[in-house]
Amino acid sequence: MDDEFENERFETLKIKASVAVRFRRFCRTMSKSQSLTLSSMIEYFEWNGLSPFDKNEQSLLGELIKNRKRTEAVIAIMKDIEKHQTKPTVAMIQALFTEVEPIKKPRMIEKTPEEFKAQFENNSNDKR
Repeated sequence: MDDEFENERFETLKIKASVAVRFRRFCRTMSKSQSLTLSSMIEYFEWNGLSPFDKNEQSLLGELIKNRKRTEAVIAIMKDIEKHQTKPTVAMIQALFTEVEPIKKPRMIEKTPEEFKAQFENNSNDKR
C-alpha cells in the first residue's frame, strides 16, 4: 500500500475493461500502485501545461521553439559576460603576474684605443 494514501479510502472509477487492462499493465511497468501512477500522470500534465486532447505535435513544437529561444538568450548573456567581464579581468590578472625584465644597459663600455683618442681630439677641436 502507498504511504502517501494510507489513511484515505478507496473510490471506484468506471472505465472500460480494455482500458483497465492497459492501465494495470502500465502500472506494473512503472512499478507503482494504480493510485500513484494516476497521480503522477495528472501531475505531469498539470506541470507541463499539456492536455491529452490537444494536438501534441503543435504544442510540443511550440515548446521546442520557446526552449530554443531561451537557450539562445542564455548563450548571448554568457557571451556578453565573457566579452565584457571575464576577458578583461583575465588580462589584468595576467598583466599583474607577468614579470617584465628591465632593459639592461651596460654601465661602462670598453672603447678601443682609436675611439678613445678620437673622443679627446673632438673635445679639443670644439674648445678652439
